Amino acid sequence: MARIPKVLQEHINTAFPTNVCLIGTVLPNGYAQITPRGSTMVFDDEHFATWERGRGTTSGNLTDGTRVTIFFRKPELRQAGVLPRGGIARFYGIAEIHRSGPVYDEIWERLIQPEKNNDPDKKGYGVRIRVERAEDLSGQPLQLE
Repeated sequence: MARIPKVLQEHINTAFPTNVCLIGTVLPNGYAQITPRGSTMVFDDEHFATWERGRGTTSGNLTDGTRVTIFFRKPELRQAGVLPRGGIARFYGIAEIHRSGPVYDEIWERLIQPEKNNDPDKKGYGVRIRVERAEDLSGQPLQLE
């Protein structure tokens, strides 16, 4: 299992609205489905989390065990020497769906207010993504600790 470097965690958690993470899954027809997710957060050192409002092909495509790619880009991190090549980090992981329970509750509690405002009736669900690989744009493992 890979880790989300501590130096990137706050940048990811404050990425909305300027540097929103892109989430990628594979559709049944083999094409990549890439979508911005303002709700993307670092859940802990080894997991991301997002809030899915249940609309669109990305939500319909997410189940327990879905492989997910998270693409984070913040050019200022290249200029600061934190991330090489474009200020880009890619994370690859496995989704877990949470429609109730403690993980669901924690994702909702930590969700940024603009995303809560988009689901005032709390009809969505939490997705926790266990990171298996973390790399920079050239495919080298992230070793930023």
